[in-house]
Amino acid sequence: MSQSIDLPQIADPKVDDFLQELASIQQTGSKRIAMLGSRHVPIIHQYMIEMLSYALVLSGNRLLTSGATGTNAAAIRGAMRADPNLLTVVLPQSLQRQPDESRAQLEQVMHLVEKPENDHLTLAEASALCNQEIITRCQQLVCFAYHDSRTLLQTCEEAEDQRKLITLFYFD
Repeated sequence: MSQSIDLPQIADPKVDDFLQELASIQQTGSKRIAMLGSRHVPIIHQYMIEMLSYALVLSGNRLLTSGATGTNAAAIRGAMRADPNLLTVVLPQSLQRQPDESRAQLEQVMHLVEKPENDHLTLAEASALCNQEIITRCQQLVCFAYHDSRTLLQTCEEAEDQRKLITLFYFD
């Protein structure tokens, strides 16, 4: 009579990552999607970002973003048109520290998270912390960046480390 020995299965991390990504893509229910990107965005790209966020929220997804001009402002506009209740904006600092052109839009957001404890930090430092918080709250990240957008690319790396599904678009 032969005896079989059960050896432990060694999981291939790349296979696990692929299966997790496949499961996430096939998920039919709503997701928590973070949309982040550069402040310096051509107007035609802002319009496309607004349409994408509108479609994502209209499909029942929850959208998370920050409060900057450019990409984030476009994402807010689209989400607000679709369903303001499915939008959460996490600010890097207090509302008072936001530029005047952003403040009027942000005052209309129902789910606004301020971070006055970061008011003493530089905007870059506060933005990095803000992006980290947004990544922990989401299942998927959609990011619009330039190849030299250090803070955004770092955010994508952190999202990858947390095994989030990432879609990265480059403007350049």
